[in-house]
Amino acid sequence: MKSVLSLSIVALACVSAHAGEVEVLHWWTSGGEAKAAAALKSSMQAKGHTWKDFAVAGGGGDAAMTVLKSRVVSGNAPAAAQIKGPSLQEWAKEGVLANLDATAKAEKWDEVLPKVVSDVMKHKGNYIAVPVNVHRVNWLWASPAAFQKAGAKLPTTWDEFFVAAEALKKAGVTPVAHGGQNWQDFTTFEAVALGVGGADFYKKALVQLDPGSVSSPTMEKVLTTFKRIKGYTDKNAPGRDWNLATAMVIKGEAGMQIMGDWAKGEFLAAGKVPGKDFACVATPGSANAYTFNVDSFAMFKLKNEANVKAQNDLAAAIMGTEFQEVFNLNKGSIPVRLNMKMDKFDDCAKASSKDFVATAKSGSLVPSIAHGMAVPSSTEGAIKDVVSQFWNDDKMDAKAAMAKLAAAAKTK
Repeated sequence: MKSVLSLSIVALACVSAHAGEVEVLHWWTSGGEAKAAAALKSSMQAKGHTWKDFAVAGGGGDAAMTVLKSRVVSGNAPAAAQIKGPSLQEWAKEGVLANLDATAKAEKWDEVLPKVVSDVMKHKGNYIAVPVNVHRVNWLWASPAAFQKAGAKLPTTWDEFFVAAEALKKAGVTPVAHGGQNWQDFTTFEAVALGVGGADFYKKALVQLDPGSVSSPTMEKVLTTFKRIKGYTDKNAPGRDWNLATAMVIKGEAGMQIMGDWAKGEFLAAGKVPGKDFACVATPGSANAYTFNVDSFAMFKLKNEANVKAQNDLAAAIMGTEFQEVFNLNKGSIPVRLNMKMDKFDDCAKASSKDFVATAKSGSLVPSIAHGMAVPSSTEGAIKDVVSQFWNDDKMDAKAAMAKLAAAAKTK
């Protein structure tokens, strides 16, 4: 008994000797997201580390990035910050990110991640960030009750979408729940571009920013279709947060919402059952394509040895099978690891996982521009501004918007 007790004391001493603090900057503050963040916190506390929450509200994370920049400039960077896509490279070039190769090698990240994802997490061949999940962005969420009331069917094409929207409107239901913020406008826009133009057009026009594609008849059709959707949103849409738009579908006040699968976390947090209380289908015309948004944490260089150990434990925990399952079950996304069992996940997640693998093979797995995965932040911002300006200006036609889009695409 005495030896067991002394071993326990030694074990506790080891934990406290290596216990560090991880300060984590994120913007997971809504219902489903907050639950997911709590899962990460508890896994770190189980290792004896202190979790310091540095949450900044605001769906797209713009407010969080402003706060982060001031912290890094003043030499007070957090251990980890939610950064993704091309922005990771921008931070890495500043020389402020930690090298995670030792943890990545020990945990075999190269073997369990799709190359399209691991490439995003590396700078000059070294891991500088850890991926958390995969979100499918091109989802259409719908209220079966609202559709039943309207006598409408779930749309698979944009023509069918407007037929359903008209039926919902006549039934006294807001056809499309929308939040008038530029990233939400662009989420809708890129879904239309994918559905109208297909994956190859999407890549040329919105990822490669090919001038011929940006100024093509296809783009004009995309813009015209996009603008038409606005007529089916409600007058309170401007400035509405995305989760409040999701709540409209949850309550049956609205028929549809175009939003990534983080919206599913809201349905689940409200006790709703997929396939019964809500429907998830690919946005019209995009069943064989997949716009992805991968959340990730960039790890910043730290001086304190115990905190560096805590930071590496955090990176390993994020990619661990246990956390990948718990986190993604709460968040509505799917695990980023390729070797995960999906039996605990719902039908929406299983469909997402299947399509993720299939589109990676077919070449129709494309990064979401709206969610910071495709182009440099300055270009993304310029394009988003044009799209929202077009959405909000009833006098601007598609040709004028196309000219502005072509100019914005040249922004560096």
